[in-house]
Amino acid sequence: MNISKYHNKYDPLLDDEVWAFIERTNACYPQNTVNFTIEKQREIYDAMCRVFFAGYPGGITSMDSFIQSADSEIGIRKYSSQDTIPVASVVYCHGGGYVVGGLESHDDICAEICKQTGYQVFSVDYRLSPEYLHPAACQDTLQAFQYVASLNDLPIVLAGDSAGGNLVAATCHLTRKNARKPAGQVLIYPELGGDMSKGSYVEHSEAPLLNIREVEYYAGVRGCGLTHSQDPTFSPLADNNFDELPPTVIISAECDPLCDDGRQYRDRIAGAGGQAWWINEPGLVHGYLRARHSVVKAGASFQRIIAAISMLGANRWEFD
Repeated sequence: MNISKYHNKYDPLLDDEVWAFIERTNACYPQNTVNFTIEKQREIYDAMCRVFFAGYPGGITSMDSFIQSADSEIGIRKYSSQDTIPVASVVYCHGGGYVVGGLESHDDICAEICKQTGYQVFSVDYRLSPEYLHPAACQDTLQAFQYVASLNDLPIVLAGDSAGGNLVAATCHLTRKNARKPAGQVLIYPELGGDMSKGSYVEHSEAPLLNIREVEYYAGVRGCGLTHSQDPTFSPLADNNFDELPPTVIISAECDPLCDDGRQYRDRIAGAGGQAWWINEPGLVHGYLRARHSVVKAGASFQRIIAAISMLGANRWEFD
């Protein structure tokens, strides 16, 4: 896609490294990809993720298994470090609009989280839409959390990006009154069901790498065109109760329609007396995790994500 139309608005906000990342991404995954068949979208997305794949850090291994539930078989990939004895677990949910992605798309990201935190990491291969509509992905994430909780008594941090951030938040809402609940959640440029008629949804409706039409498309596919706006397992911001949620860190990208979702979610938790911190990363765009090795700002943000996961897994809170 020719991205020259973006430059007038975003040139003051995005540096040359970010523009190079945008161009590289669009060369692999053009923004009209949502017009293709689901099968083709997944093929293109998987190919793009392979282009950005950074490999595993030394000393990290992974093993695949399955969780059996009443109506599904959920794939799980466990990452372990040969150098440390884990003192916490991470359950990670990948992004991809609930339509694309899986264990391979975020494989290197999960391996790096394992390496840098020393925690064991479990990546969830939740069911995708449109074959499996809401609440299938949410049910799978909940099941994965319960499975990891059954393995040992280690603290569990839930983490996820984009659509995965939504699934993580929904799981925290569902488990907050359980005897065993997450030690914390880290949401990376999450989609949380904010009002698409105002705020960042309007200001950044034509942002590079994610625009408002794509947000609407993914929500429509996941919900089969039905209205789920008042269902907190579909739109966590729709919940009318934000009490007892675990300590929460939200990291948003400044140039992203979803940006305000993170701010509003922080405000709701803080307003209910909980611990929540929002970091709005200046000069970054949706999907920047793939740029963590090529864009200085993205790499610095990834280190903040690692620090947040490490903090919550140690049952600490270091923000005012």
